[in-house]
Amino acid sequence: MSISRLPMPSESAPLTYPPARQLDQTDDYHGTPVADPYRWLEDPQSPETQAWIEAQNQVTFAYLEQSPIREQLKQRITQLWNYEKFGTPFKQGDRYFYFKNDGLQNQSVLYTQPSLEAEPRVLLDPNKLSADGTIALAGLAISEDAKFMAYGLSASGSDWREWKVRDIETGEDLSDHLKWVKFSGVSWTHDSQGFFYSRYDEPNETTKLEAVNYYQKLYYHRLGTPQSDDALIYDRPDQKEWGFGSFVTEDGRYLIISVWKGTESKNLLFYQDLTQPDRSVVELISQFEASYSFIDNDGETFWVQTDLAAPRRRIIAIDLAHPAPSDWRELIPQSAETLEGIGLLNNQFVASYLKDAHTQVKIFDLDGTFVQEVTLPGLGSVSGFGGKRYDTETFYSFTSFTTPPTIYRYSLLTHESTLFRQPQVDFNPEDYETRQVFYASKDGTQVPMFITSKKGLKLDGTNPTYLYGYGGFNVSLTPSFSPSNIVWMEMGGIYVMANLRGGGEYGEAWHQAGMKANKQNVFDDFIAAAEWLIAQQYTSPQKLAIAGGSNGGLLVGACMVQRPDLFAAALPAVGVMDMLRFHKFTIGWAWCAEYGSAENAEDFPTLYAYSPLHNLQPGTSYPATLITTADHDDRVVPAHSFKFAAALQAAHRGSAPVLIRIETKAGHGAGKPTAKVIEEVSDRWAFLTRILEINPEY
Repeated sequence: MSISRLPMPSESAPLTYPPARQLDQTDDYHGTPVADPYRWLEDPQSPETQAWIEAQNQVTFAYLEQSPIREQLKQRITQLWNYEKFGTPFKQGDRYFYFKNDGLQNQSVLYTQPSLEAEPRVLLDPNKLSADGTIALAGLAISEDAKFMAYGLSASGSDWREWKVRDIETGEDLSDHLKWVKFSGVSWTHDSQGFFYSRYDEPNETTKLEAVNYYQKLYYHRLGTPQSDDALIYDRPDQKEWGFGSFVTEDGRYLIISVWKGTESKNLLFYQDLTQPDRSVVELISQFEASYSFIDNDGETFWVQTDLAAPRRRIIAIDLAHPAPSDWRELIPQSAETLEGIGLLNNQFVASYLKDAHTQVKIFDLDGTFVQEVTLPGLGSVSGFGGKRYDTETFYSFTSFTTPPTIYRYSLLTHESTLFRQPQVDFNPEDYETRQVFYASKDGTQVPMFITSKKGLKLDGTNPTYLYGYGGFNVSLTPSFSPSNIVWMEMGGIYVMANLRGGGEYGEAWHQAGMKANKQNVFDDFIAAAEWLIAQQYTSPQKLAIAGGSNGGLLVGACMVQRPDLFAAALPAVGVMDMLRFHKFTIGWAWCAEYGSAENAEDFPTLYAYSPLHNLQPGTSYPATLITTADHDDRVVPAHSFKFAAALQAAHRGSAPVLIRIETKAGHGAGKPTAKVIEEVSDRWAFLTRILEINPEY
């Protein structure tokens, strides 16, 4: 397929944007007056906001529908997406469970089978819960005897979950129905009579997608009883920000309670001995000084992963009879690589590490003695290696930028991997290559970056390039497969992923180098990545697009505002754009651990200096922008994107389009139906083919 040259945005008449009323609203921040003229857009239910949303979508979709190749792009994306996708199998009791998507199903289906050779049976098909696929399975817990399954449902992408219980043998749901659960899984007691979970008080129905979430409480639910009878296990009325993650140990003896506060990488560790009559909660670790992740226990000895005095994490043993930190024993010390997670299989520790943002898996004996490294299929990302302490086999999934998630069966006895499920995707991975480079940021810090493209790439500065980043919350970006990115590269595009500071690729020190007062380092890293790509002739400012979602949306917003000359296009998705008011909505207060708060005089100058909403300069020619958000996003409320779009449209001078695409019946991203994902990707690539003058030929 060949398309004639598309008009550049500068050759088109400037768009007419829907008017956005400006309020005379000014707030005082520690003596600094700050205008907030679009405050009214914070109310998503008001008729005025609803009219603005509808008008913005009309402008956006009218522009996107002008693309002569959008339908061809959608067809190719759909074709690539249509392959069998398998989840990693896991075993509970005497049954196996796994997820599978036939290809274009909006939601993956949960199957169960008594053995790997037996005929699988559908246990739960979320596609039958709603006509448009907007109800998603968002949590799962199988009872110890594999008789019952507790499962959480999310509607339209909301973080709110409703939990139900299904009889695994009959496939019928029981009467149990729990509501107002958020940021919590469930964990069964070993008698399979009930489970622990955390919830909030019932919110106001009208404001449930915006109101702040405080005072989470830990409960026990007994099967067959109403939620109103659930037993309160632990709460802290004096600590509104505390949340509680809980699970029962493999031996069934202890309830482990991890106490979190916001998104900071520090937590407390409590426990309850379920064999004791009084079942008092014991505060094992009661100071927010480090992260502590319970691994397993051997009687009264707890094995714990921590970053205390080890920013790349280590493994310690705590004897409950002598719990003082001075009595803790180090089993596996910190290494040069970052310890991501650890479990027990074959009575050994199986540890997953990150080395320069790709996975390594190492096996240790219980005394910390190194046994061997697992041979993986290549450089990429691995998940899985789940199971019980004495299991001698497990499963894992391997993926890379050009390898769809492939399932392997691994023997802990022979240390051999056997191919178990390999998807067939309609492209040739041999046509592509990935290279990892290291570039210098503004302050000289070496930052890793993955570059994936067709083989034989010419470094002449003309390649359309999609630069993606995140840089926050200790989140590590590692290689992963995306059908949509294959389409981008088929069109001659380069896909680039930068491992910015603020992430977890190199442990807590790397994270802290990009948070709070150090946040500008993240933007400098991303800008330096763009400058390196241009200097090395991969691309040019006229061919460069930047993208990211959530905290990555903030990244894109800040960088396009700081360096509008450097990028042709910007695609901030569900971004945190108002750094002065983010803490006033839903779980936004929790991010103060990462960003700081405008209510603190020492944090305000930093936030105000980079807040995308507050640093737009009238009369500036900004990159072509496609902002994306969703009406049910109760993680980063859409008001961030609404206000940024209104302010950007008002400040922008030039013919490059500045658009906002507002999805309906969708949230922050998790559980989004396949059909909606394909529509959004089609719009993204249609937008960029026009902005960057890409004329694909199939």
